[in-house]
Amino acid sequence: MAASWQTDVVIAAADFFLFDDQLLAWLLLAFGAAMVVGNLAAVFRPPPPDPDGLPVERPSMSRIAALVAIGLLATIWAVASLVARN
Repeated sequence: MAASWQTDVVIAAADFFLFDDQLLAWLLLAFGAAMVVGNLAAVFRPPPPDPDGLPVERPSMSRIAALVAIGLLATIWAVASLVARN
């Protein structure tokens, strides 16, 4: 009887998150947030100096701004989708 209860708990947990109808919204949230954080990290923490003394190329601010805007749009859209469904 205990094995059946444990199996039911695992299946219920899998149904709750893995095969949820909101999986796409969760993935969009993760992708958008990663774009925002990763590109802002490139601004606030530039690459270390090259050990050979060669100049290190900084990323383009226009490219960073565009990618942060796209990531922010995806994040807001995902949060709105998750809030609207609950």
